[in-house]
Amino acid sequence: MDLLNAFIVLANFVIIPATTYGAQLALGALGVTLVYGVLRFSNFAHGDTMALGTMVTVLLTWGAQALGLSMGPLPTALLVLPVAIAITSVWVLATDRVVYRFYRRIKAAPVIFVIVSIGVMFVTNGVTRIILGPDDRRFADGERFIITAREFKTLTGLDEGLALRTSQALTIVVTVIAVIALFWFLNRTRMGKAMRAYSDNEDLALLSGINPEQVVRLTWIIVAALTVLAGVLYGLDKSYKPFTYFQLLLPIFAAAIVGGLGSPLGAIAGGFLIAFSEVTVTYAFKKVLTYVLPETLAPDGLVQLISTDYKHAVSFVILIIVLLIRPTGLFKGKAV
Repeated sequence: MDLLNAFIVLANFVIIPATTYGAQLALGALGVTLVYGVLRFSNFAHGDTMALGTMVTVLLTWGAQALGLSMGPLPTALLVLPVAIAITSVWVLATDRVVYRFYRRIKAAPVIFVIVSIGVMFVTNGVTRIILGPDDRRFADGERFIITAREFKTLTGLDEGLALRTSQALTIVVTVIAVIALFWFLNRTRMGKAMRAYSDNEDLALLSGINPEQVVRLTWIIVAALTVLAGVLYGLDKSYKPFTYFQLLLPIFAAAIVGGLGSPLGAIAGGFLIAFSEVTVTYAFKKVLTYVLPETLAPDGLVQLISTDYKHAVSFVILIIVLLIRPTGLFKGKAV
């Protein structure tokens, strides 16, 4: 019974949160790896594009709520997601046409694209803050929990209760659907194969009659969809604050690089690796060990390796180690 209680505590504070966070990082890292794989540069505006897409979703959600629209137990944000993705797609396509397209034409070095993306990042961040401000914004509605800790205790008779929030389950389900749809598109459709061909060998793809501008547009639209999904799911699970998405840029890039920059499968694996590393290293294992160990060996301290204030340092350390030992990542993407 004590082992079961220990597992419930671990599931409550490590397994479920890390799986949820990993799914959110995986969606973000997929966007980063698609830009790097197809457009061949590291997009530092990615985090603020997430913030912009989530901001649009927040405003549309408030509008839908004011009109009395809802999805019952599910968040109203799901209802407006397609519109938010469309608006964010217009933004990234406009950014590409106004900014990145010029540098593609003159075949600028990748480092130039990185510097330019930093400029786009500041502009996007400024737009977001001007429209919605820098403060926390909550837009989640519907049922908060699928099952509460009290209900779980009543059902099982255990001392510890397992709580599963709607946002956590929703994140996992939406991520699975999005990943399956993306891999189906990349592997089964003509345009998906064209994107892969363009990524592997641009010159050969052009000789094969592939339209590069069409590939670029489609890539940005897919990236916009992934960033909005990642940003909204993170906002529903926590709360919306523009600067938070800038901070997410490090673990998202770490996930993409650790998995193998340019490899979609690697982005997913890297997302979960970074998430579980951050959550596990910053969790206080005192309660779990109290159940597992004999009473005489029960720890007095928190048994926490580092404070949660430094959780992003974990992804930074993992990123440095991977860059030093295996620059191509776990799934042999393109070297950084």
